[in-house]
Amino acid sequence: MLHQHIPSFCLQTDPGSGLLRVQYQMGAESVLRRQEVTALLRLAGGYAVRRLLIDMRTVPLLSVYDELWLGTHFMPALVALPLERLVLIVGSHQTYHQLAIDALHDLIKPAIRFDAQYFDDPETALYWLTDDGPQVPALLAEWTNRPAPPKP
Repeated sequence: MLHQHIPSFCLQTDPGSGLLRVQYQMGAESVLRRQEVTALLRLAGGYAVRRLLIDMRTVPLLSVYDELWLGTHFMPALVALPLERLVLIVGSHQTYHQLAIDALHDLIKPAIRFDAQYFDDPETALYWLTDDGPQVPALLAEWTNRPAPPKP
């Protein structure tokens, strides 16, 4: 099921598998919108998400202040979720994102109780997250046919 109620994100859930798929939608400015990231965490907690896919390919380059905020606010809230699996989609050319993610991961490593993996392909990631679930083709079709993000 697609969700459009947090403007910075395209969201897809699959209640049967406890899945939440997240892709950042950049507006006119390429900045991290902290209020909407916080709303995303509340949504994930409300859905009792167990499997989370975060597509980092459209996330803007993070400022040092955003990295500090993510490390002190986002990451502790993320590890408090009842996650079993986390996938981060990072393009092979996104060295900066990979380094930032690795630094944030190191901050909370002792608190991680779930399996976290990197993928460069959302389709393969969905199959891994759902244990090759039969719902994956329908989830992929829904995602492919989602409406374009609103123009700023």
